[in-house]
Amino acid sequence: MFEKVLVANRGEIAVRVMRACEELEINTVAIYSDSDRDVGHVKYADEAYNVGPAPASQSYLDQEAILEAAAKAGADAIHPGYGFLAENDEFAAAVEASPQTWVGPSSEAMAQLGEKTNARNVMDEAGVPVVPGTLEPIESPDEVIAFGEEHGYPIAIKAEGGGGGRGLRVVQSPDDAEEAFESAQREGEAYFDNPAVYLERYLTSPKHIEVQILADHHDRVLHLGERDCSLQRRHQKVIEEAPSPALDSELRSAIGEAARTGVAAAEYTNAGTVEFLVEDGDFYFLEVNTRIQVEHTVTEEITGIDIVKWQLRIAAGEPLTFEQDDITFDGHAFEYRINAENPANKFVPTPGTLETYDPPGGIGVRMDDAIHEGDTIAGDYDSMVAKLIVAGEDREEAIHRSRRALAEFDVEGIHTTIPFHRLMLEDDRFLEGSHTTKYLDESVEADALADAVDRWGPASIDGDRPPKAELKEFTIEVNGKRFEVALEDPGDTGVRSSRDDRSSRPSPGRPSAASGGSSDALASATGEEITADMQGTILEVAVEEGDSVEAGDVVCVLEAMKMENDITTERGGTVTAVAIDPGDSVNMGDTLVVIE
Repeated sequence: MFEKVLVANRGEIAVRVMRACEELEINTVAIYSDSDRDVGHVKYADEAYNVGPAPASQSYLDQEAILEAAAKAGADAIHPGYGFLAENDEFAAAVEASPQTWVGPSSEAMAQLGEKTNARNVMDEAGVPVVPGTLEPIESPDEVIAFGEEHGYPIAIKAEGGGGGRGLRVVQSPDDAEEAFESAQREGEAYFDNPAVYLERYLTSPKHIEVQILADHHDRVLHLGERDCSLQRRHQKVIEEAPSPALDSELRSAIGEAARTGVAAAEYTNAGTVEFLVEDGDFYFLEVNTRIQVEHTVTEEITGIDIVKWQLRIAAGEPLTFEQDDITFDGHAFEYRINAENPANKFVPTPGTLETYDPPGGIGVRMDDAIHEGDTIAGDYDSMVAKLIVAGEDREEAIHRSRRALAEFDVEGIHTTIPFHRLMLEDDRFLEGSHTTKYLDESVEADALADAVDRWGPASIDGDRPPKAELKEFTIEVNGKRFEVALEDPGDTGVRSSRDDRSSRPSPGRPSAASGGSSDALASATGEEITADMQGTILEVAVEEGDSVEAGDVVCVLEAMKMENDITTERGGTVTAVAIDPGDSVNMGDTLVVIE
């Protein structure tokens, strides 16, 4: 077994991996960006190394810096968690070529199954049903239109290196093809360093079912049952459960065996997830996630198998010690993603400071998090801040226990998705388990979400209360290694810790010329200001000064917490000023465009 593992990730998944390491008596190494000096995973690890000074959103993608940190720390293995570099076969190959061991499938298997068109070919050859689509990347919007003429609409354009809804665009008609093609390419390049996209027929009302796989280096491939991930917002999972309430025993067995067959054909090892779409009693292969999944927790709850520990054991060469028939499924479990988002405002991210953070407890309740009261949720990363996992003897008990746990969950200072989850636990379609991947986007009314936030949302938002500052934490770096000290606050000494840096706080008002656009042009412009709803980065500007726009037109695309957000007009008019350029960083309240 390994002696020291570097976890190339952040937040709750980094802590989750470190906890497994601790139970296996493995020392842990954290990495962190400049904006992550004081976060939970850094404090939890035995030692930590700065991989800055790249921009915060890029620090965890700096392969060379991560490998250098592993060498400095004397780590003998690297675990990537999920996201960031977890599905990057080039990084896996670089680790394989280093003195460290890669905790995951081989780079060859990742390349074969991580690229979606390759995976479709592998599954098709293995006899696993696949959704009708292209088996090679497409090169132009014309191919989208030609596919639509043959197979009909809607069509899904999907990033070849993607997953979790990233790089996915739905085309409803030929008029949508060009914009969707370019947007999917751009997001694929941004998140996966791969602009290639392919096509699939877009199923209209599917269930999203995925199967957890474990495979060792001794020719043993097992599945740990399925998870139902059908409740999604904009193709992002929000609540997951195991087992699925929609499968009968025959379909459950067929999907599990199809997953085993497919990954065995690719000579896959370690943990992975095979995703399927189920509609009208038929199932179709969707993709393989060549890593641990956010929702692996619900599988652990109903099987009693620690998947992360087995990732480490398999990477160390150990064989699986059980057979398929030894795996039992007991009870039911839900996972609720607690995101820093406002459900009443189209789920826009809401970074800020946790004035109160008091998670639930009790029997059947598990919290996976890496935050504490007083921590700041920055806008540099994904909006998920914690995961609440609730298990019961059956689905009914798990639902009742979920209501109790969510009612106990007290968060103040930021908006979260807790009110949304509580609303779903009063929703008939969700309670009966008949919801599909389209249900949330198409059937849950905005007024219901607003009422849920009014009923169960925070009493205060970041800035409403004075900050607590009894202790101040200071960080010292020596040769890139992090050391911490905590001192009582003696008063205003002119020295500030990173927790007291409010420069990144959203500040309303027009931006300066340095943040994009001309301050003179803004000062002279008249009309209605379109402002940023959140802190983020401008990916695309769709208008110029003098353009005519209609209500609902997109004026720019703003990326925040790894999500693309179209910023639209509420009324028509003429653009009198454009205050931003692609690549600009903006704060909440900054002026983007002025329309008269």
